[in-house]
Amino acid sequence: QVHLVESGGALAQPGGSLRLSCAASGINYRLYAMKWFRQVPGKAREMVATITSDGITNYTDAVRGRFTVSRNNVRNTLFLQMNDLKPEDTAVYYCNTNAYGRTFWGRGTQVTVSQ
Repeated sequence: QVHLVESGGALAQPGGSLRLSCAASGINYRLYAMKWFRQVPGKAREMVATITSDGITNYTDAVRGRFTVSRNNVRNTLFLQMNDLKPEDTAVYYCNTNAYGRTFWGRGTQVTVSQ
């Protein structure tokens, strides 16, 4: 069974940094693209960053240049380095993958950016 577990969310000040992690199990991790999404109450979940199995990355415009997605295929872990955080980055962050014909989500980790 595939499990995705996010961690690293916290309260940060504007301009600060956080590093999110997503530990994957039950999956041949290195074969699959991985994604970070985020969601605020009352709004649709939005894609933040993606990384393919080959390490090709893509970002939504709102975070490009500030966030960096990476992966460790030995430890089956996905990362999101978030720098120069802004209040509008406040959200629950989820990792995601599509494998075996299904979509899998973690439970999310809360990031709050505030003075």
